[in-house]
Amino acid sequence: MNIILGSGSPRRRELLTQLGVQFTVAAPDIDEAVLPGELPVPYVERLAVAKAHAIDASADALVIAADTTVDIDGQILAKPVDADDAGAMLRRLSGRTHTVHTGLAVRLGDRTVSEVVTSSVTFVEMADRDIEWYVGTGEPFDKAGAYAIQGTGGVFVERVDGSVSNIIGLPLDTLVRLAAELGVRLLG
Repeated sequence: MNIILGSGSPRRRELLTQLGVQFTVAAPDIDEAVLPGELPVPYVERLAVAKAHAIDASADALVIAADTTVDIDGQILAKPVDADDAGAMLRRLSGRTHTVHTGLAVRLGDRTVSEVVTSSVTFVEMADRDIEWYVGTGEPFDKAGAYAIQGTGGVFVERVDGSVSNIIGLPLDTLVRLAAELGVRLLG
């Protein structure tokens, strides 16, 4: 089975590698702008499906695409544009619970299945100097919500409710199930 991961994310590559499947990577080039009035859940599902369809693949190739965002108070926290933006996002998350949504789309030929997985993350109270230190590590950049739970940012996570692989960017349990709906077994 030819499997294509439609993502340039190293975190998604690591997660898919954990399943032991062989795959190639093709990063789709799509406009990720939020549409006027678009809410976080429809946003990530729309992007995941668009990414899956932006990959040029043969009819027998399984294409996997995803998009992840952080949602606090119904507002999307995308990737920070600079250090000030990262600090502002982290201050907003400090001592609060937020949700992480990943839209996942799996395509085989002309059939596509998709789903959004949601997990909750609670942060500890973060002092300004802790935020400055973390932003200084460079890790918050290129991460939705300005943190990486699987990296140094995990030190600020008090509690997780739901799939950890979802928070990292590829909900593995859902991926295995969606692939099976298309007749593809990803395990063994």
